Amino acid sequence: MRSQVIVSWGDARRYTFDLEEVQPMPHDMARTWLDQQFTDLGCEPLRLTGKVLLADKVVAIAQAVGESRFAEEAYRPWAQVFAKAVSAMLAKPVVRIDVPSLTVSY
Repeated sequence: MRSQVIVSWGDARRYTFDLEEVQPMPHDMARTWLDQQFTDLGCEPLRLTGKVLLADKVVAIAQAVGESRFAEEAYRPWAQVFAKAVSAMLAKPVVRIDVPSLTVSY
């Protein structure tokens, strides 16, 4: 089954993670990892209600670490774990994260 996470900062700056050949991350481990990243990075809820939706959490983490975390080879292992966690949590074959517009689409 196709599994792909795309993180973008506009059309020209997209980072694609193909996860077909990668061991999937268990759902509970993915939730724990994303929760920990959200907390460690000091992310804030995107909604005025203070409620943190999963898609909002994913965008907030990508926004907090910045494009370099996805672009630079030194950070590739972190970016790969991020992609695996996103794929496991959202359970969609293709996930697109558009950081400037703060959106996640499937």
